[in-house]
Amino acid sequence: MKKVKVMIIDDSAFVRQTLTAILNSDVEIEVIATASDPVFAASKISRNHPDVITLDLEMPRMNGLTFLKKLMQNFPIPVVVISSLTGKGSEMALKALEFGALEVITKPKLITKEFFEESKILICDAVKAASQAKTGKMVPIISKPGVIPRFSVDEVLELSHKGVVIRNTTDKIIVVGASTGGTTALEVFLKAMPPDCPGIVIVLHMPEVFTKSFADRLNKICSITVQEGTQGETITQGKAIIAPGNRHILIVKSGAKYSIDINDGPLVNRHRPSVDVLFRSAANYAGPNAIGIIMTGMGADGAKGLLEMKNSGAYTIAQDEESCIVYGMPKMAIALNAVSIILPLDEISKHTCQKVLR
Repeated sequence: MKKVKVMIIDDSAFVRQTLTAILNSDVEIEVIATASDPVFAASKISRNHPDVITLDLEMPRMNGLTFLKKLMQNFPIPVVVISSLTGKGSEMALKALEFGALEVITKPKLITKEFFEESKILICDAVKAASQAKTGKMVPIISKPGVIPRFSVDEVLELSHKGVVIRNTTDKIIVVGASTGGTTALEVFLKAMPPDCPGIVIVLHMPEVFTKSFADRLNKICSITVQEGTQGETITQGKAIIAPGNRHILIVKSGAKYSIDINDGPLVNRHRPSVDVLFRSAANYAGPNAIGIIMTGMGADGAKGLLEMKNSGAYTIAQDEESCIVYGMPKMAIALNAVSIILPLDEISKHTCQKVLR
């Protein structure tokens, strides 16, 4: 089996040592080099040819952003940013995504061995997802570190609502799930949506400190309103709601209107928020009034939920393989026969609006 070759760039010797131990503990990954800053890393890259680079953003001599920009211009390699994302750090992370980073994982101001050990699965998953990405279409995903217990979608839904809801409204809603490559995919999708489009609810795997900054950025470039979700918020025309990082988001009924419920339920499919949780709630509460869209990403999150949506009468769409950065989540949904139609990314918005008007 060919292992994913990784280079670690971080000015902390402790972080380099801990990340090396974590990544080498996965039989599919091998750390082939480390560097304390980008200047040292530059010479090692040409000699070692890593498949993936993990990168801190705040380092001496040359910061991570400057290095990332130069790297993508001259020698594009998938990059996973592992850095602090509070205050100025969140803005730096946005820039890192613009410059071509694929994933961002947060680390606290106080780095502990326990933090990295608890984050082992997500760090390794992020590296393996990056290694599968199409380097000609470098786009981001963000992963939230944390302990990975095994829970089901049902256990999360039990925390909020029970029973079957009578669907006595004709209002349409759109639910979207994405992972690796999803930030750019969502930008393409949302920029093409008209101001009078149905309300949209989105799950994208990302850390909590980053969600609002990402939503604010989209809000400035889209015709519709884009914002981070708040508890009990009504889903309305011309507005897209992004699940807050590290919180599940569900569709519920509020009278004749749909609204959102946000909770701290357990991780599902290694994620919180989980696409499956959102899609399952849309199947339960909206049924044929919903349109489900599954986009680029590694893993199976959302596939079973999309199948439940389709079985409840919803129309379901999967992004095609050619336009995906990582063809994992859509592929799994298609394999389950959960998809009504498969479309290139640039056709999804138009087709969705046409479907609503029929």
